Amino acid sequence: GSPERAALGNEEWNPWEGDEKSEQAASRRRYEANLEMIKNARSHLEQTRLRVQIWGKAAIGLYLWQHIFEGHLQPADVTAQWREGSQTAGKTYFRSIICLKGVYCLCFGFHCFITGPSVVPGYFSVETENVVLVLNGREKAKIAYATQWLHYVQMLIQTHKIQHVAVVLLGNEQCNNEWIQPYLKRHGGFVNLLFVTYDHALVNEEDIFQWPLGVATYRNFPVLEPSWSMLHNPRSYLCNFLGTVYKNSSRETLMEILKQDGLDKLCWISAREQWQPQETNESFKNYQEALLQSDLTLCPVGINTECYRIYEACSYGSLPVVEDVMTPGDCGNSSMYHSAPLQLLKTMGAPFIFIKDWKELPAVLEREKKMSLQEKIQRRKKLTEWYQNFKAWMRQKFVNTLENSFLSSDKG
Repeated sequence: GSPERAALGNEEWNPWEGDEKSEQAASRRRYEANLEMIKNARSHLEQTRLRVQIWGKAAIGLYLWQHIFEGHLQPADVTAQWREGSQTAGKTYFRSIICLKGVYCLCFGFHCFITGPSVVPGYFSVETENVVLVLNGREKAKIAYATQWLHYVQMLIQTHKIQHVAVVLLGNEQCNNEWIQPYLKRHGGFVNLLFVTYDHALVNEEDIFQWPLGVATYRNFPVLEPSWSMLHNPRSYLCNFLGTVYKNSSRETLMEILKQDGLDKLCWISAREQWQPQETNESFKNYQEALLQSDLTLCPVGINTECYRIYEACSYGSLPVVEDVMTPGDCGNSSMYHSAPLQLLKTMGAPFIFIKDWKELPAVLEREKKMSLQEKIQRRKKLTEWYQNFKAWMRQKFVNTLENSFLSSDKG
């Protein structure tokens, strides 16, 4: 046969074989193009069996969308009242809507409703059956706000406007997230899936999953691609710690240990006594520079062991030295895991240095001094590659979990 066969798979007979007149050739090309178009449209339909909207009120929604999904938002202006983006992952078409603090906004199709903080969302037509709600459950005021959203979504479910709901929750740092339990399906509620930050004891890998805290998107921490210079250039400092030193905390111990051996001269250390929620532009630039210029980033425990700093250090190829200690509260051993804290990161094989006590730090820094630039470059590559894979894995797991849950309950 002639090599010019119709693009229908090799086994198929080609009706236009032999001497073709140009007219036939043209019509054949049209026929093939149409076939291809139908095939693509069909496979696209088969692939995108779920349409999901992500409604983000908490900054952690930005980490989910921009860092884990690598999605874009329009308008690019971070101060816009609301921003949105869309993309397909797996069999699911995602549309993300992120709202500014203090602004209610919901978008369906092309209609967006934005009202002030005192106005409860109104009723309107919904153009998706599946919603991922991103909520902040850090403290009482945030929880009150989050419950309003949950009640609103419950109403949408009761009136059959939507079918499935997943929640991504910025949990409380001591893991007191009991308030959300009654909303979960397993307790007679309507929320199919919960993704929650920190080592919540209720994580069961069935309908409750641990979610990474990620970087501080509320301070506009950027999405970074590891550059050649970030991976290869020598760095001026062995380590860095820029942060608040609380009275009688392990951070005080850390500062003493750094001072006693003059190690603070080899590291970029900038301690303050009070936590500041609002970074100045200058202090934020300083912090990013410190991450870029240090081989190690010291991550002492705060109210929780997991902190933004861990993920921010990974973004810059600065290896986290993590104080591997449980903090007071209700986080910790779940039926699934027995070696909390930082279960999720450990399960994913995070290549960090874990230490139980800051007294181990001098030995770590001694080893650091002896390392060649070549070894450090290898380590940075390994770290940034691990972090990219970690985010891709979280995306995959998120999409698979939604599809398995939402599509199977449709069949059910």
